[in-house]
Amino acid sequence: MRTFIGIDLGSTTTKAVLLDENLEVLGRGITNSRSNYDVAASVSKQEAKIGARFTLFRQALGSGGGVELLLEVLERNFRLEQFLSGLRQLEETCEAYLEDPRFRDVKGALRQALSAVFRRIEEEAPGIYAPGADRKSDFFRDIAGSRFMNLSESVSRESGVAFDAMLNIYDKSIIDIESRVSSDETVSRQLSNGLSRALSEVKGAGIGEAGARAALAKALECGLEETYVVGTGYGRVRLPFPKEHIRSEILCHGLGAHMMFPGTRTVLDIGGQDTKGIQVDGNGIVTNFQMNDRCAAGCGRYLGYIADEMKIGLHELGPMAMKATRSLRINSTCTVFAGAELRDRLALGESRADILAGLHRAIILRAMSIISRSGGVTDQFTFTGGVAKNEAAVNELRKLVRENYGDVTINISPESIYTGALGGASFARRAVLA
Repeated sequence: MRTFIGIDLGSTTTKAVLLDENLEVLGRGITNSRSNYDVAASVSKQEAKIGARFTLFRQALGSGGGVELLLEVLERNFRLEQFLSGLRQLEETCEAYLEDPRFRDVKGALRQALSAVFRRIEEEAPGIYAPGADRKSDFFRDIAGSRFMNLSESVSRESGVAFDAMLNIYDKSIIDIESRVSSDETVSRQLSNGLSRALSEVKGAGIGEAGARAALAKALECGLEETYVVGTGYGRVRLPFPKEHIRSEILCHGLGAHMMFPGTRTVLDIGGQDTKGIQVDGNGIVTNFQMNDRCAAGCGRYLGYIADEMKIGLHELGPMAMKATRSLRINSTCTVFAGAELRDRLALGESRADILAGLHRAIILRAMSIISRSGGVTDQFTFTGGVAKNEAAVNELRKLVRENYGDVTINISPESIYTGALGGASFARRAVLA
């Protein structure tokens, strides 16, 4: 099967979308961007191919009873298999670093302490991927790192092993692990193991084991030819592609928004490092655009910094802001000064929810200014990028669009973070089939 791939290398996350010849999305993939852009591109592309395997599995299963349940359970158990595989590799890499001469006198104690930490994480893993489990992140580094830090502190106190030594070994090892890309054979094995776990979990739900295994075999046998790949995004110049395979993120977000919502005429993208206001015609071709300057004020990085200052997860900002009783006026969306103003507001007794409501409004006001310079909002209006998942930002956007432009259709997709990659995949298909 010929496939066309778009990779959007953002400052915080890298996304990939895999299309077939009929412009149908077979799979999507996302990973943290890391310091190695080549690896981030490869991992996101592999994740998109995994998504395609799930799509093909669904098609092979047909529409019988229990299909949706099996797919949901398989997804969780496959991710559990991925996590356990990564954890084993991480432990092996930590073991290798114990051979460093500086650990000679404490190698035995360190090995026991590390083993205790990894055994506890292994025990916790099924719960991390249990139905309804609340994970702050789906990235291996975030989950494993969080548990390693917490457990290492207690293990170091119990064993007398220096916490700093355990942390030093972990920091070196996780960089090595994040630079590896699993082979297709490894992914196939993880899917097969995940299916075994899933079938055991849904036993008695009327799902035929033989049919499910045959459907997975069929999905894995299908060849996914990389016919053409296009790269875009903040870090596109670092992608390991020829120059002709690189497209502007402005063009990709415009076309991607058009593919998601054909009536789109205005696009707002708030990414990790920049904000873009884009005007497109009826074919998704960009007619005008404006961007913020090089400063990342009011972008995803800014929100991440605020979350760090408040010691909460990035995903918690929106829900907390929605609890506000009023929206405070924030004087600056500059990341450099954000921490100082935040601390001053808290010292004055202002609630965190009210401060966050003001911060979200300030971000969207800045974005509206960029849209205005690009030509304003024309029906239909599509919001893309990772910030489109933030309900407080979306709420403020709806208010300001209504106040300034009236009753305009606002499109927001659950897959908005993939818009740039979708546009890139469409350009990849056009390069071959146009």
